[in-house]
Amino acid sequence: MPTQVRIFTSPRPLGETLTVPESPSVPRSMPEYTHKPTTSPNLKALPHPMTSYEDHHKGGVTFAQQDKLPKLPIPDLQKTCERYLQALKPLQSPREHADTRHAVQEFLNGEGLVLNEKLKNYAEGKTSYIEQFWYDSYLNFDNPVVLNLNPFFLLEDDPTPARNNQVTRAASLVVSALEFVRAVRKEELPPDTVKGTPLDMYQYSRLFGTARVPTDDGCQIEQDPDSKHVVVMCHGQFYWFDVLDDNSDAILTEKDIAVNLQTIIDDATQTPIQEAAKGALGVLSTENRKVWSGLRDLLTKEQGSNNADCLQYVDTALFVVCLDYSEPTTAAALCQNMLCGTSEIEKGVQIGTCTNRWYDKLQIIVCKNGSAGINFEHTGVDGHTVLRFASDIYTDTILRFARTINGNAPTLWASTSPDPSKRDPESFGDVTTTPHKLEWDMVPELSIAVRFAETRLADLIEQNEFQTLDFGGYGKNHITAMGFSPDAFVQMAFQAAYYGLYGRVECTYEPAMTKMFLHGRTEAIRTVTDDVVSFVQTFWADNPVEKKTEALRKACQRHVATTRDCAKAQGCDRHLYALFCLWQRMVDEERSDVGMSSNGYSSVIDSPVGSPPYSTSPIDIVEVIQPTRQRGDSTNSRSSSSNGHVPQHQTMPLIFADSGWDKLNTTILSTSNCGNPCLRQFGFGPVSGEGFGIGYIIKDDRISICVSSRHRQTKRFVDTLESYLLEIRRIMRLSVGHGGGKPTGKQTRAREAEDNRPPRGAGHGGGASARLKLRGRLITGSSDVGLGGGKKSGLGGSVSPTEGSMMSEDDELGGYGFFDAGMLLQALKAREQSFEGAEGKPSERAAVNARRRDVGKKLRLTDY
Repeated sequence: MPTQVRIFTSPRPLGETLTVPESPSVPRSMPEYTHKPTTSPNLKALPHPMTSYEDHHKGGVTFAQQDKLPKLPIPDLQKTCERYLQALKPLQSPREHADTRHAVQEFLNGEGLVLNEKLKNYAEGKTSYIEQFWYDSYLNFDNPVVLNLNPFFLLEDDPTPARNNQVTRAASLVVSALEFVRAVRKEELPPDTVKGTPLDMYQYSRLFGTARVPTDDGCQIEQDPDSKHVVVMCHGQFYWFDVLDDNSDAILTEKDIAVNLQTIIDDATQTPIQEAAKGALGVLSTENRKVWSGLRDLLTKEQGSNNADCLQYVDTALFVVCLDYSEPTTAAALCQNMLCGTSEIEKGVQIGTCTNRWYDKLQIIVCKNGSAGINFEHTGVDGHTVLRFASDIYTDTILRFARTINGNAPTLWASTSPDPSKRDPESFGDVTTTPHKLEWDMVPELSIAVRFAETRLADLIEQNEFQTLDFGGYGKNHITAMGFSPDAFVQMAFQAAYYGLYGRVECTYEPAMTKMFLHGRTEAIRTVTDDVVSFVQTFWADNPVEKKTEALRKACQRHVATTRDCAKAQGCDRHLYALFCLWQRMVDEERSDVGMSSNGYSSVIDSPVGSPPYSTSPIDIVEVIQPTRQRGDSTNSRSSSSNGHVPQHQTMPLIFADSGWDKLNTTILSTSNCGNPCLRQFGFGPVSGEGFGIGYIIKDDRISICVSSRHRQTKRFVDTLESYLLEIRRIMRLSVGHGGGKPTGKQTRAREAEDNRPPRGAGHGGGASARLKLRGRLITGSSDVGLGGGKKSGLGGSVSPTEGSMMSEDDELGGYGFFDAGMLLQALKAREQSFEGAEGKPSERAAVNARRRDVGKKLRLTDY
């Protein structure tokens, strides 16, 4: 059957109500339930992403390749199950794995074949077999999105120090963001590609003017595709003004926007922050989604009321600009501020920046010292999409400043807005360029709701901690020079650090982007393999450096191969999750036949829905997610019956009831690689109570890592990670030195030419010129350069005393040095066996007890 694709078009125009035809095949982002009037009348529920509808724009480049993209393939069921078993084997005991194998075999011989055929039939009429289930997993998640779903980017400072004040930085970013909006709407944004292969661009049409709106039956994503204004938050207060005309051209210069922002700051600071915090309705967006739905009903119960109008302006804004009064001084504090804000109580009132957010929308956050970041609602867009946005606006701020110096400096855009200062004011149309403050009617119910939402949010913030590592020892260039994939190399660092602390491996998640397919999102890379276990055990045992290096190389090669498969949509997670969702749908249908009901929200408490945010793969493919348990693969409330009734023939397949399913969907190390030089850090919250959330950026000469957890020795984990990165560099130097060879990888073209040139004086090229070039002692990085103590290294350049000294094997590994956890486990098992095998005679046990009583110094009792 020929591949079916939809005809791409931008979202339908503004002006319709939220009522949409009910369809059981529509994702929750295009809701399939009856909508209550809790949203702004100007917002439109996003159209079905799998529907064909009229193309409004002709000839644009942004979406020109959409119809040529292949559909996301459904993997072979047998191979999916094999990958599933391979992913679980290192995480299970032999007995657990035997049980899982049995469950998988039953699945393959029974329900699996039936469900897989149903999935194939279902996918024939859909753009993507996973898309609806993906949206459901996000939008049925009822816990707060802050810390659970929304990721953040921390931008590098503006390279021009004078422009790193709050107003200038914010105005500059807004102007650049508006040019990006214009490029998307006019379809002038060049499409993303990987090695010449076009990627899906659909998510860009959902980036601006959107809002995550809660209802009693689950959330939905709604959009005003013609939005022209931005909302600015300062001290928890809301302001808005128009920034585009009907043609999506900018109507304000950077100076105009700066004036508006300064005006807003001046006005906001007139209200004491303690008073402003009591009316900071932004904290309501951090509530439980069902609670937030009820509060929206309260805000909109009177159509045309002041509160309903204010909510409409927030929901329909292009994006939100958050102007914080704080000046975080450390990278960890900045990361926390961009992810969840700060919690600071003064005289019993919350005055932290956590009250200055609206988490249901894309947010640009700027601190008082000019530090800037982005926090985004993750349902409809992945990290790769928002990274392009962040990268382009950061680059544009630099190029625009360059054009003030040199008018011929380049620009990112195919065309730009006409200079607003030179336009006829009449050409702007009906716009409002002066800031307006949104005045909410703080009825008693809202005041109480804000208070309780803030205290719950403060609890959530205090339950999490953040640490960063800006490792400057080396980066992508050094890693590739040694012949390793940078992403795989760093992934092994996480495994080694965790094993070094806890003596075991745990379920690890990394997203692989599948945007080479139509409406592609991500596949889950399961990092832990038998090769990884072998590597961490080899590394932490007292083995020769060559053996450690070979184990690392083998583990990295396995990770690269897995990543390649996942980038081709040949993983196991998405396929099995779709089969699980189909089974769940069958249960729902039978339940409805017997009069049962369920709401659209998940009952899972600790599992964010989706996968961790974005990543760049070791094969130069930017991989994105997630946020899921994997962040998104957990059973929701619809899978259980309230009265114990189990529909006929619909008992849960054993594969989903087996402990292996829970094991693979409870992520301890949730990792994601996303970034480029425009970012200082990026990250997200942990996806389980016992887990770490690890966002990392591999730059040319450094590695930036942000780690979050619910107070699980985060600083110690980061310190261990840094120690490993230093130690593995030492090991690699020793390994090259012992091998007598050169490091593999690329050199500069000039050095290649020098290496390939015949010796001086041989043939042509001799004479005085050659003799002059040979004067002096040649300084190289080959193995003949000694490091202290006579040891040799194969890496070049000058070596600092710290780097070059031959330290003991205990020096750089968190104080413990090498140990063999495998030996410890064997000793413990042997001890258990000895106790089980010998009961001992009473006289022997008495002698043992007598000796035990004499151990230690006996203390003299004191009078009480």
